Amino acid sequence: MKTYTSNHIVFFSPTHTSAKIARAIGESIGMGRRIEIDLTTDENSSPIEIKDSITIIAVPVYAGRVAPIALQRLRRLKGNNAPAILVAVYGNRDYEDALVELRDETIQLGFTPLAAGAFIGEHSYSRPNMPIAEGRPDVTDLQIAEQFGKDCLTKLEKDETLSDFYLKGNIPYRFVGPSTPAAPVCTEECFACGECIEVCPTHAIALSDEGKIETEITKCIKCCACVKECPNGARVFDTPYTPMLHQKCAARREPELFI
Repeated sequence: MKTYTSNHIVFFSPTHTSAKIARAIGESIGMGRRIEIDLTTDENSSPIEIKDSITIIAVPVYAGRVAPIALQRLRRLKGNNAPAILVAVYGNRDYEDALVELRDETIQLGFTPLAAGAFIGEHSYSRPNMPIAEGRPDVTDLQIAEQFGKDCLTKLEKDETLSDFYLKGNIPYRFVGPSTPAAPVCTEECFACGECIEVCPTHAIALSDEGKIETEITKCIKCCACVKECPNGARVFDTPYTPMLHQKCAARREPELFI
């Protein structure tokens, strides 16, 4: 087996759930050199080559597919002798075809899939009074992620050809129609601190000339990072999907691993 001395952790993670799983896997692999690439707010288009490195690629799931903006950001990558551990993080409903889509995309980018896992993260629409996978990934999830990383390393040591492995999902991928434009809004408690501006992945939020927070609704991807990060709880997103998901997706789901 080729000896790898580094690993890359690549993620798009507006509410930090994908990042937590990716880091847990990366820490358990234990390479001497670890490089983290956070694509969450990075709109740069310059290519990123990853060579001779075990690479963890983690993305959120939107409607059973990889979040479109995450795919767009990932397409900067170019793998060169880079075995990839693929991770999809979903909000306790289902990940459907996201892992298959992520596998196909990363192969096109030059990576060789090593293993894949679907993990659960608190849903973007989760609210204190209507939680959806609240607090996930939790301690148990992170322990599973750490063991998954160790198992991936064991496979890499034994399987030099990185043979294909079963992956749950379908081709053609699940159809997802156009999204209705919508965005969180500020309440009267907002004092325009600008935290929401900093965390928005698409830079859809800005401070107006009058000193008020404004959102360009067509750029919003409804990740709700601004809602979860607002220090004053002054950012809200009212959607009928929150009570529906709270009711229908209450039962705990567990990570699914493919190796």
